[in-house]
Amino acid sequence: MLKIENIEVVYHHTIQALRGLSLEAPKGKIVALLGSNGAGKTTTLRAATRLLELENGRVCEGLIEFNGKPVSSMTPDGLVHEGLFHIREGRRIFTELTVEENLLVAANALRSRSAKPNYDKVYEFFPRLKERRTQTAGYLSGGEQQMLAFGRAMVAEPSMILMDEPSLGLAPKIIAEIFETVRRLNAEDGVGILLVEQNAQVAFSLADYGYIMEGGQIVLEGEVSKLQNDPDVRSFYLGMSADDEARESFRDVKHYKRRKRWLS
Repeated sequence: MLKIENIEVVYHHTIQALRGLSLEAPKGKIVALLGSNGAGKTTTLRAATRLLELENGRVCEGLIEFNGKPVSSMTPDGLVHEGLFHIREGRRIFTELTVEENLLVAANALRSRSAKPNYDKVYEFFPRLKERRTQTAGYLSGGEQQMLAFGRAMVAEPSMILMDEPSLGLAPKIIAEIFETVRRLNAEDGVGILLVEQNAQVAFSLADYGYIMEGGQIVLEGEVSKLQNDPDVRSFYLGMSADDEARESFRDVKHYKRRKRWLS
């Protein structure tokens, strides 16, 4: 469904952010994209949804396709109408509007003009939003704002959602609620998910397939079961030692950056 082939991305005409990056997010699957800060994960999502121009970036090589069509021929809003929805890092809701008004705005993304937005489904998934539907969104908690950002995506009825750090800054209970919704939406509606997430444990618990990024390129990929058993992934992303008995601190595993066996 979403196919990225050998792309290179530069910012401000000089700073290279992605180097020959390729990945696929198939229809109806959950794919995790992991990597350290600055690896290029957010840039990858921006490239897929044509938002690079907002940051003075551009795809200078390679091809990105959604449902067999090159995204270069579509606008960001056109991609939303095609079924590709991007939940950006930091929620990006309309803080001055109410919860209901935020959902109403999202209804403009429905692909059929005759389609009726299903607000009830959002409120079923997130009862807290129903309780606060007339409240100004800017006064919601961080977790409730993330729920609203997800609810807006649901109203648009996408076939694929790109999610950028949905757990950032949230309490564990809220994180569990958000990701249970991700699981349900995938299982019940067949919505594909490309998930950028720092919490590797949560990402692996959801995903079918995973990619590891370093320095603007994919350095490792595979089924989640394969990645979970990789010694470097276990050490650096899951905080587990080789004997599975002790957690390691970041300082203990920083030698990982020097080893990088997967690049050899």
